[in-house]
Amino acid sequence: MSRLPQGSLIGYMSSKVKEGGGINLAQGIPGYDPPAELLESLRKASFKNVHQYPPGTGNFRLADFIAQSFKNELEITRDDVLITNGATEALSLLFLYFTQLFKHNFSVLAFDPAYESYSRLPEHFGVNYVSFSDYSQSSIDFESFEKHIRENNVKLLFLSSPGNPYGRMFSESELDTLCLLSEKLDFYIIFDAVYKELYTQQKPYQGLKHFGERYIYVNSFSKLLSITGWRIGYLIADSMHMKGIRSMHDYTGLCVPSVLQEALIDYLEGNNSGAEYIVWLRNQVNKVFSFFVPELEKMGFDIPPIAGGYFIWAQLPSKFKCGFEFAEKLYEKEKIAVVPGIHFSKNAKSYIRINIARPENELNSAIEGLKRFVIA
Repeated sequence: MSRLPQGSLIGYMSSKVKEGGGINLAQGIPGYDPPAELLESLRKASFKNVHQYPPGTGNFRLADFIAQSFKNELEITRDDVLITNGATEALSLLFLYFTQLFKHNFSVLAFDPAYESYSRLPEHFGVNYVSFSDYSQSSIDFESFEKHIRENNVKLLFLSSPGNPYGRMFSESELDTLCLLSEKLDFYIIFDAVYKELYTQQKPYQGLKHFGERYIYVNSFSKLLSITGWRIGYLIADSMHMKGIRSMHDYTGLCVPSVLQEALIDYLEGNNSGAEYIVWLRNQVNKVFSFFVPELEKMGFDIPPIAGGYFIWAQLPSKFKCGFEFAEKLYEKEKIAVVPGIHFSKNAKSYIRINIARPENELNSAIEGLKRFVIA
């Protein structure tokens, strides 16, 4: 395998398109416009007196709205909510908070393959990262999992359902067991729910009944409303953690842009929480899955079952052995960017990740380009 470049391979492959043109199926950027009503809310918000620092914890109306949206599952108020600069800042804040709590004498764990923040944050801050399981397994071997936790002194588990890069969804029994084990084995769960509304068949179980000292919840509006550039996410944490987390936020993200928060809450309050757009987006992504996956399988790709999210996690046809070399040559010959699987797992050298939340005409062109490249 060619030597990998430093930094994010998502950024590396996306930069190729930004510099040389082509189709970017590497970065998780939606190829859809935000709701028209949201853009109108943004226009109106720009004329309001909301151009200075908002509360560091977040727009009060937005924080209240988020807290209220969980009324059937959690008894929380705005004091339990922190608005962050996307889910990425939420994950980073939580990681830094727990790093201070445990003084680096611990390990972070995620299920393999793992989203880049889960593995790269520990790497950059000198904390041990360990993965568990692999993408070929359909259920968790809890005996091995418990042994893995003990042997590696795991204190923090990053968990997403549906996942990224592999859209696996954890069952109710699996998630309940993980939450019970967090009590037994003394570790904390950060539940990343960014793709919870983008499911293929069944809405994911989130285990919110376990919310408390050992369960912290993260979400974002970025993918949900096709506004990844707005960077509006949030976390919900027990009061025993929130004071320390908010203090760190004061010296890192500080606050989320005031005008964007104001536009978002105006839209959510006036449009049934964006329900119509969310249903449209879910149907659109599922429609793409239904035609893109079979086309890849005809070319010889092996694709495990996808329960949700934006991405196809695909093993290369047998004549290709290296996902990085495949991605490099695919862009060179067809101007199509995908992410090598090695970015998400050392065991995924023959895998790639493909973002399919793109316009159909673009994806049709990508299929034709892939066919030329794979069959040649």
